[in-house]
Amino acid sequence: MNDNDLDRIEQRLAELSAHIDAAKHEQLSLIAEFDRREGWARGGFRSAAHWLGFRIGLGQVAAREHVRVARALQQLPHTGQALARGQISFSKVRAITRIATPETEEELIGLARCAPASYVEKVVRGYRRAERLQLDRAQRQHQGRFLHTMTDDDGMLVIHGRLPAEVGALLLKALERADSAEAPAQADSAEAPAQDGSADQRITSAQRRADALGRVAEQALSAPGPMQRGEPYHVVVHVDAEVLADPAAPGQCGIADGPALSRSTARRLCCDAAVVALAEDAKGTPLSVGRKHRRVSTPLWRALQARDRQCCFPGCERPGRQVHHLRHWAEGGETSAPNTLMLCDRCHYLVHEGGFTVKGEAPDGLVFCAPDGRALCACSVPPPLPDDPVAALQVEHAARGLAIDAGTSEIRWWGEPLDLDWAVHGLMRPRRPVGMTVPGAT
Repeated sequence: MNDNDLDRIEQRLAELSAHIDAAKHEQLSLIAEFDRREGWARGGFRSAAHWLGFRIGLGQVAAREHVRVARALQQLPHTGQALARGQISFSKVRAITRIATPETEEELIGLARCAPASYVEKVVRGYRRAERLQLDRAQRQHQGRFLHTMTDDDGMLVIHGRLPAEVGALLLKALERADSAEAPAQADSAEAPAQDGSADQRITSAQRRADALGRVAEQALSAPGPMQRGEPYHVVVHVDAEVLADPAAPGQCGIADGPALSRSTARRLCCDAAVVALAEDAKGTPLSVGRKHRRVSTPLWRALQARDRQCCFPGCERPGRQVHHLRHWAEGGETSAPNTLMLCDRCHYLVHEGGFTVKGEAPDGLVFCAPDGRALCACSVPPPLPDDPVAALQVEHAARGLAIDAGTSEIRWWGEPLDLDWAVHGLMRPRRPVGMTVPGAT
């Protein structure tokens, strides 16, 4: 391959990259409009980012970034125009939109046109560090909180984090209480000589804190939670049997000593609940009270957790916390594995009160439908493309009057080192509001 071939490849690569960036602006504009009109809600998705992950195949982080940039560009017209013309890359726009305002975007565009993406990222990080220094201590603590965990090569869990002062105090108190409960036993065992002849292994204070953290976790998990089959609290709902069997039927439906409920809500709550049959006369006097029944058993719960692993709603990746009956038990449906599936709280709401439906047999015969009757695919289908999508993109841009070539996105940089302090100081200097005039200025 001679130099002419390399030059041709270089020119072609630079031009194609500018076309892709110009197309990226159109994609972001469509994302912003789709998000503004909440088009993602039609398919039961939680957000535009959730829809992008399912329909377009973006990762969660990338999807959220696309939505964030799309929203930011609605307030930054000059930045959007520079991207639409292929003059700056999406990587630079992604960085700029983290700090840009209508007053600073032109300066940042100038930086992006004259510096590589790595310099733009450094300036943005420097600016954000300078902003953080201006926050008061409480805000810095709140925004700087984090907790990271990782498993090292030995299988040990490594914990690294920063907690606000009040949260740290709570944790220390919890560790102190958990440690004091076992301190006498540990002290006795520490004084005892090792039985196997090994070296004395006294327990250090750091080891005691590690043991105490384990006991804090055990105590937290000992209380029934949403993923356990315990009953930490009860909410009593009164609903007539006729209402459960037919939501259109008249009858009582409401929380005890509380507000009335819709029929669909009552059916959702009774999908997996302890139900007591109560016979009353015309005056409401109880005649007989049956036993609690119909709640999903612990073995079935475990089987559904192992089978479904997560919420079964198309595109949802949340843990399944609710058991849904495909055919409600009030209509004669069985509380069995083929007639039940796992849904998260939100999706369980959608298939009862949200107008969505699910039919078939779990786990492989399920068909979810939107309120308008459209079937929701279990996996996204790629859209049809022309035989030469690049050529089609070039034709489209030419029709829009975009003159894109290999020099469109070329930066005006000769290798000068970055003066980070000067760049950040320039961005943070006070600015006059738009339209303000200075007395004496000509």
